[in-house]
Amino acid sequence: MQPALSPSRAADFMQCPMLYRFRVVDRLPEEPSAPAARGTLVHAVLERLFDLPSPERTLDAAAQLVPGEWARMLEAEPELASLVAAAEGTPSPEVWYAEAVTLLERWFGLEDPTTLEPAERELYVEARVGELVIRGVVDRLDEAPDGRLRVVDYKTGRAPSELFEGRALFQLKFYALALWRARGVLPSRLQLVYLRDGQVLWIDPTERDLEATERKIQALWEAIELAAHSGDWRPSRGRACSWCSFRAVCPAWGGTPPELPDDAARRAIDPRAASRTDPVVDSD
Repeated sequence: MQPALSPSRAADFMQCPMLYRFRVVDRLPEEPSAPAARGTLVHAVLERLFDLPSPERTLDAAAQLVPGEWARMLEAEPELASLVAAAEGTPSPEVWYAEAVTLLERWFGLEDPTTLEPAERELYVEARVGELVIRGVVDRLDEAPDGRLRVVDYKTGRAPSELFEGRALFQLKFYALALWRARGVLPSRLQLVYLRDGQVLWIDPTERDLEATERKIQALWEAIELAAHSGDWRPSRGRACSWCSFRAVCPAWGGTPPELPDDAARRAIDPRAASRTDPVVDSD
């Protein structure tokens, strides 16, 4: 059994070990949310837009892609249809589409897709960090003629305050470390594009930065292994609790978690378990 960790699962554990347990060990179902589904829709459109010839990558072209990509999502997950009627009082698909187009319009104000030719989109990356496999999916990888790499991740939420910038950049450093270890090339720039408020957060990482990230991941995995074998998944109350799907069963809020399954320790570190519980929608 090869242990594995993705940035989303790492973020879960850093936010709250009990959240990691609910998602990875207990595998509790979560109702889809409107912001998450809208985020996935926008990501899909931004990926598909680069299939068009450069001069045709306009806002109008992106807007025309929205209904088709939403139809693809509904085909895969029919339960998402209820979001259009119920979420945030949205009265019609047209309003739902318009909300996605608003986010796309902000992206066009930040980047010009006619000048971009991504080397990769939705790129799966993985590498070994000691005995651990780290892996994830990069929204976009740009490669300059001289071989320099830029990792780009779209976020449909708002940019974080300075207090939380480090946590936001951890995900990109995670990807950069995987690329560096897998390809031997240190990415030159890591860029988070926030569409809700039209901001860009970036960093030019050094080897020292990514070595520190590697140490952090190893320490984080040791903590996950300790929790897996002890069964001690302690909840951490915080602001994120207000939108957590699991408050009803969380002991921090007076709930009772389900009994741990007999194979709880294996589930916590088994990469197959992690892959089955990674969210399929953007969570911003």
